[in-house]
Amino acid sequence: MFKHLFKLIWNKKKQNFLLMTEMLFSFLVLFAVFSMLVYYYTNYKKPMGMDYRHAWLVQYNNTYETKNTDSLNLYYQTLQKMMRAMPEVQEVSLCSDNVPFSSNMNGGTIKYGKLAAGTNNYTVDDNYSKAFNTQQLEGRWFNKSDAVGKYPAIVINNNLKQELFGDAPAVGKLLTDDYRKSTMRIVGVIQGQKFKGDYAPSGNAVYFRTDTGSYRWMGNMIVKVTPAADAAFEARLYKMLSNYMKKSNISIEHFVNKRKNINYFQLVPMIVMSIVGCFLIINVALGLFGVLWYNINKRRGEIGLRRAVGATGNSVSSQLITESLILATFALIIGSFFAVQFPILNVFNLQAGIYITAMLLAIVFIYLLVLLCSLYPGRQAAAIYPAVALHEE
Repeated sequence: MFKHLFKLIWNKKKQNFLLMTEMLFSFLVLFAVFSMLVYYYTNYKKPMGMDYRHAWLVQYNNTYETKNTDSLNLYYQTLQKMMRAMPEVQEVSLCSDNVPFSSNMNGGTIKYGKLAAGTNNYTVDDNYSKAFNTQQLEGRWFNKSDAVGKYPAIVINNNLKQELFGDAPAVGKLLTDDYRKSTMRIVGVIQGQKFKGDYAPSGNAVYFRTDTGSYRWMGNMIVKVTPAADAAFEARLYKMLSNYMKKSNISIEHFVNKRKNINYFQLVPMIVMSIVGCFLIINVALGLFGVLWYNINKRRGEIGLRRAVGATGNSVSSQLITESLILATFALIIGSFFAVQFPILNVFNLQAGIYITAMLLAIVFIYLLVLLCSLYPGRQAAAIYPAVALHEE
């Protein structure tokens, strides 16, 4: 039977070649769409690594102008004490501009021996872990004892730890920073934080402890509030900050809203690719349906002759469906050859499992599409009466 089907397909090779080409390009587009969807879903399943639901971001500029470092430190320490004295405030932490769910970035390269890894660098104080309820996986967070020591203390996330040390312990290891030209000692490892939203990876992160000069350039405070904090408290907090920091422009944002905004931004490429993929799928479905319908009309004599010599309607319908599936198989074999190059060449530095899953989903989708588009024309072919077809012929 298959030998006969291959002969029928070969006799119409020009027409079938165009149909196979259409299926091939459809598979490649679906492979790209599914790769993005699987990538986003894989990131979405990973833990957020922090509790942002009751955290607010206070941004300010025009910091306290003084050349005396002790006066500057006392100024911001007093501000933090005033904020903690408010019943709705649980914790206050100062940090660098690249806060969670923002577009700001501060990158660098960390080395351990001959190994090097790109990182996102964050400058935070001792209260940062409490403000976000970070999950400590190894070692500890910063404390006052880290102000002195031969090597500056740093905390890394589990992504960087896995890349540099694998399953070996990381606490106590020394790393070098190309930008700072210094050697640093790891004191802790925390769960990776998805700073760029639910659909982006946490990446490699290094947390540096603030020093006595950090207040001169910092302009962000993370305020952890109680669930009872409302708009009235936000107004009181803003008024208190404005009265204390008279020359500063102050803004207060909720991390819940910042997360929603950055998630919308992350979803834009996926939505665009999905729309393009849907239009292509519709065109392929209409084209496949039209070609099969056209073939039935051109092959009415052949179908009528087969029915006259004893072929059943189901066998005629199965023949047309099988021909379509064989064409789809040829197209998918060629498409899979190109798709499998992505995990082999490690394109875009994505995990091989993402590409393999996307490829399997695209294959299943193409087969289902071809099957659905072949069912109705196959039923129409099965309904052709031998006498009518031969009479028309």
